[in-house]
Amino acid sequence: MEAEKMELKLYNTMTQRKEVFTPINPGKVGLYVCGITAYDFSHIGHARAAVSFDVLYRYLRHLGYEVNFVRNFTDVDDKIIIRANENGEEPLELSNRFCEEYLVDMGALQCLLPTHQPRVSDHMDHIIDMIQKIIEKYCGYDVDGDVFFSVDKSPNYGKLSGQLLEHTRAGERVAVDSRKRNPADFALWKAVKPGEPSWESPWGRGRPGWHIECSAMSAHYLSPKFDIHGGGADLKFPHHENELAQTCAACEDGGVNYWLHNGHVTINNEKMAKSKKNFKTIREMTESYHPLALRHFLMSAHYRSPLSFSASQLDSSSEALYYVYQTLQDLNDALLPYREAMSEDSGKSEQTAEAKDIINKLKSEFEGKMLDDLNTAHILTGAYQDALKFINASIGKLKKMQKKQRMSLLVSLVEIEKAAREVLDVLGLLTTLSYAEILKEMKQKTLTRAGLSEEDISQKIEERIMARKNKEFEKSDEIRAELTVKGIALMDIGKETVWRPCFPLQANSSD
Repeated sequence: MEAEKMELKLYNTMTQRKEVFTPINPGKVGLYVCGITAYDFSHIGHARAAVSFDVLYRYLRHLGYEVNFVRNFTDVDDKIIIRANENGEEPLELSNRFCEEYLVDMGALQCLLPTHQPRVSDHMDHIIDMIQKIIEKYCGYDVDGDVFFSVDKSPNYGKLSGQLLEHTRAGERVAVDSRKRNPADFALWKAVKPGEPSWESPWGRGRPGWHIECSAMSAHYLSPKFDIHGGGADLKFPHHENELAQTCAACEDGGVNYWLHNGHVTINNEKMAKSKKNFKTIREMTESYHPLALRHFLMSAHYRSPLSFSASQLDSSSEALYYVYQTLQDLNDALLPYREAMSEDSGKSEQTAEAKDIINKLKSEFEGKMLDDLNTAHILTGAYQDALKFINASIGKLKKMQKKQRMSLLVSLVEIEKAAREVLDVLGLLTTLSYAEILKEMKQKTLTRAGLSEEDISQKIEERIMARKNKEFEKSDEIRAELTVKGIALMDIGKETVWRPCFPLQANSSD
């Protein structure tokens, strides 16, 4: 797809409106997203940010852009130092461990690897160089080995977040320092303290403040001015506000054209956060739910909107995706006997008019939603469901049709599957596994949530068969209902009874 022919609109936090996306360099996009502070397993709030910007990354590539995607790791930070001291390990060893764990989670969620994943500890020279430039421009000052940014020297400070300077508190994660010229001034460099990692600098040994890392690394891997900066809504202030002030102070041409922020994941109407101890880790959730179901859930609301976590929402995502993959697996099974004939036909037969209409509507609806600020809410409904219904309705007709009609329908089904797969691929809902393998994994997760094994299900099926033979229909219904409550649906197909995951009749609470 040619990017210049598609008009992508993105909501820009700076201007508070949707704007047509126009890159600085035609056909190329510079994208920077703030990553995690690596001191623990990441929770699904972190996963939402990762998935939101992975969708953006995938869609920009789908539109034909060459994307330089940078997502950092904060591996030097107060929280890391505190946790490392509690554990009795070196801070960089702890942060390295959780950077690697994060990548495991990202792989499970089908998040593509960024072009670059810089770590603070590897970029001290770039950070120190930028701080020196800020001081040279009289926007920073040194006090006893600590260096602060002077917000009074930043005329547009507060424009991104809407925070008035007189209403802002100190922009750091510590109490106000009386040595500051303005209480809102924030740390660029922190003088060394006992038990903390430190590096040599013109101001003595120390380590960077929180905000300077992203200014230095985005300028290094992209340029001082680039296309898109993303992150969670909680980063608007102070982090992104301070980052913007630093970059513009150090570089006359510094800035970002489009600021994008994703909404929080909430639980019991509160933002999910480690500080509130109300979080669910990605690892914890993917023990009982398929990672693709978690990804689907994280895309189930517009990325800028808050997303309320509940087990029932995850159950809905699991059921929705199972239906998609089962339909595509059923199609593969139905097409198998005709593969040779289709190969011999080699493109002679044409799609039906109905199939062409279904594909056009599917693509049009998908592109329309995505071009409108990446609206993934209800993305696999509407025309996508119509395509799946057409597949299911057509499978049973194949054997009854004459050869010419059948070949036209076969070609149509193949093209509909291609269109359906393309949508899944752009959304990151395809893996290298076959449909059958994904379905098997999803069934296993269902058994885990139900606390049952395949043997337990087989025993229940046998009990139900015996009950029906003995005309104990009430007992038969009780067995089926008991399993349905646990998210397991029994289906009688001919003389065989099989099971599939379903939405539990009694959804679990979000606790």
